[in-house]
Amino acid sequence: MVSTRFEVNSNPPMRYPRSIFFIISNEFSERFNYYGMRTVLALYLTQQLAYSNDTATVIYHVFTSLVYFFPLMGAILADSWLGKFKTILYLSIVYCAGSALIALGAIPPLHLPATSITVLGLLFIAVGSGGIKPCVSAFGGDQFKLPEQAVQLAKFFSLFYFAINAGSLISTTLTPILREDVHCFGQDNCFALAFGVPAALMIFSIIVFVCGRAMYTINKPSGNMIVLVFKCIRNALTVRSKERSVNPRDHWLDYAEPKYGKGTVADIKSLMKILILYIPLPVFWALFDQQGSRWTFQATRMDGEFAGYTIKPDQIQVINPLLILAFIPLFESFVYPALAKIGIRRPLQKLSFGGILAGAAFLLSGFVEIALDRTNAMLPAPHESQMRIFNGLPCDFRFHTDAMNLTSFSVPSRGVFEALHLEPLANYTEFKYRAETGEIGCVRENASEVSGSFRLRQGQAVGYYLTSKGGKIEVLEFEDTAEKDRNGVPRVRLLANVKTAKYAMLRHASNSEISYNMSLNRHDQMTIANGEYQVYVGDRLISTVKLNVGGVYTLLLDEVLEYEFNLQKHTITPSNSVHMLWLVPQYVVITAGEVMFSITGLEFSYSQAPESMKSVIQAFWLLTVAIGNMLVVFIAEAKFVQSQSLEFFLFAVLMFLDMGLFMVLAVRYHYSQDGAIESIEVEATGKKDPLPGATGSDALSDKGSTRATGGGTTYANEAFRED
Repeated sequence: MVSTRFEVNSNPPMRYPRSIFFIISNEFSERFNYYGMRTVLALYLTQQLAYSNDTATVIYHVFTSLVYFFPLMGAILADSWLGKFKTILYLSIVYCAGSALIALGAIPPLHLPATSITVLGLLFIAVGSGGIKPCVSAFGGDQFKLPEQAVQLAKFFSLFYFAINAGSLISTTLTPILREDVHCFGQDNCFALAFGVPAALMIFSIIVFVCGRAMYTINKPSGNMIVLVFKCIRNALTVRSKERSVNPRDHWLDYAEPKYGKGTVADIKSLMKILILYIPLPVFWALFDQQGSRWTFQATRMDGEFAGYTIKPDQIQVINPLLILAFIPLFESFVYPALAKIGIRRPLQKLSFGGILAGAAFLLSGFVEIALDRTNAMLPAPHESQMRIFNGLPCDFRFHTDAMNLTSFSVPSRGVFEALHLEPLANYTEFKYRAETGEIGCVRENASEVSGSFRLRQGQAVGYYLTSKGGKIEVLEFEDTAEKDRNGVPRVRLLANVKTAKYAMLRHASNSEISYNMSLNRHDQMTIANGEYQVYVGDRLISTVKLNVGGVYTLLLDEVLEYEFNLQKHTITPSNSVHMLWLVPQYVVITAGEVMFSITGLEFSYSQAPESMKSVIQAFWLLTVAIGNMLVVFIAEAKFVQSQSLEFFLFAVLMFLDMGLFMVLAVRYHYSQDGAIESIEVEATGKKDPLPGATGSDALSDKGSTRATGGGTTYANEAFRED
């Protein structure tokens, strides 16, 4: 344990660096940009760029993986070449360009290639965000003189952590509102604004950061420890291949001692012992980061109505940062002491328990998914066809066909017949039908029979509407689908048998500004806002209908007598009846797992790593996040299971097995006392504590790694908020 003594009152307190304001403002704006953009990204990929959920998941996690890979590049640039100030400035400009590209691509009137621009913008953001990630907190630490300003330094990291969480909380709450509640460019949403506001704030952050230039303490690059580690390993392997037989050594790294010295080699050996424990860790991040992809898609199929407010699917993610702030003091004060009573005291035990909680969270999400499956649309398989026949007449009809297994069936008056699992013999199949009614006077001129052909295509659904025109029965064909809208709003189709009007109007019962004119001569399916609607034909109110979130409906409108109407609502796909608050338990459990896994894991890594390797260990910690996200990509692309609920259960089982492996490795690990976190002994109190004012996450975000490596970049700047 290294202890540094200083007299608290021996000298007047040094002035708090004014430059910190500019650094904190930059970090707040950057985190607002990143989390705001990422919150709505998955829905933008599916709703605007028309990617499937699986493809959007792949893009989302490849992007997140790159964000956690590029800190290596940023650290090397800062410590070996540009210095931290220039690295932050240059990569922030790259970051800003990426944010602007995505915002511009989301503006329809510009007619830009949105898909290509979005991918390029995400790459720029990954380079910029990842590159500055290891530099900003270390640059802030450079502004303080130690040990004289140790207390002020601790306060800086507390402010820094607050800025991270404030930016995350505000943007996670605000950007879904900008996306859904603001309408722009003739659309029912405004992704351009949801991306544009964070991009504008990123521009502001660069301006603020540059304004503090004259006040900054800027240290020259002093070499990067990561580069040294890889050079030492390469040298050891090269020399070992040449001298293995003539100069045997106890350990393969010992071959690097002549060039790099025993101290460096010993430190890298200690590093390797910790890195072996890192092997199972990516699986946790594979689960954790699905909050922004799979869990967000899960929320789009749920009912967000709560106390008069509609929770947006991407807004549910705000639960995580809120719970993080609440859980950190709760765990320190109550949970950890309680766990200690049952024998869970050591860091690796807590970390294992956190991983198990993540697996439990995915078990919960799997059960929620099973409940959601009951509300899913019944879509045709690739080899199947679907057919729906809507009867708009006030009498039952009997159909006779020459199709196998569908020779005869009835369609009730103003009702619907559904055949959802037809198997055409080829890609396109046509078969004949004859329909008749025995009810006299049902149709004018006593027309009681109609014949024609049904046409089916594999993988598609077709609809038919039985109506009358000029006293003659007709069967009209239209393209059908039961698929829910990606925005979660209702879909409705109006099939009308009306002689005295050409249009009907749906007027929202509680918001008169929302109304839709529907042509009675068209059969298109349209999306509308959810709620209760008054249905008008001309000035006549004929009925009210309730159209709920996610439902797919067909309305049959029939003119019984002149200006006398009948309206029937048929639900093709059930609405989102499972409430979004059922997601709260899985968020609570995985956030509890994050606190135990992420915070404890970083504390363990930092305390056990040799002083010269503290920045290196943080770099490899971030790499586990990158690898975890690539694991999601692999599983999504491999499609081991077709059911989303089974995929959640698969991740849960994988997490439990992974933690079993981790426990085996943890049992074999011997804790080191030499690499404990530095403490500062304050003579006035006679106590040894971590940096004053730093608790939990803040205690790890001190400048220990910077001091140990002679100005090297720290990687723990967002240890407990970063996901």
